[in-house]
Amino acid sequence: MRLTTHTFVTLDGVMQGPGGPTEDPSGGFDQGGWFVPYASDDPQFGDAITGWFKQADAILLGRHTYEIFAAHWPRMDDPDDPVAHGLNTLPKHVASTTLDSVDWQNSSLLQGDVVEAINDLKQSGDGELQVHGSQGLLQTLIRARLVDEYRVITAPIVLGKGRRLFDDGTVPTALRPTSSSTTSTGLRVDVYEPAGEPELGSFQLDD
Repeated sequence: MRLTTHTFVTLDGVMQGPGGPTEDPSGGFDQGGWFVPYASDDPQFGDAITGWFKQADAILLGRHTYEIFAAHWPRMDDPDDPVAHGLNTLPKHVASTTLDSVDWQNSSLLQGDVVEAINDLKQSGDGELQVHGSQGLLQTLIRARLVDEYRVITAPIVLGKGRRLFDDGTVPTALRPTSSSTTSTGLRVDVYEPAGEPELGSFQLDD
């Protein structure tokens, strides 16, 4: 399976708590909900998310994102909503060392070493394994070079604090942009593929 990540970020790379003040206040983060004003009335944003969900064959989530989604999406039961329908019906794999069980329909806990388990998922068939949010899990996936495509929606806002998509310890990687667009509210919708090791150069003049 092809592993794709889907992340809302600020211009300075923060992905923590995009959906509301109480979504993720860990570390004293008090800017939760920063993404909502840009996405609430933006049909182009909705089109991008809908299109991505139509490509999903399975979902991979970290514990915290799983708990947020499991508290919200089972109440959204419109079969014509591709996001709600996808999240409620697709297989969901949860990476957690603290949960003993997961109750949301079609959810299962990954067993054993998370990198090995996700590698096994990727080798289990064709299709697309989508990661949504899940900042802690993303750091593991990035370090293990398991990501096949980054789908990043950037809001024109700077917060100066909060957990980031490419946090400390990220493995240096070159990225190849494959598509880019801007929505009516100023959101940047960018897609990248990993492109190996970064190439370094210099503008320094020879003596």
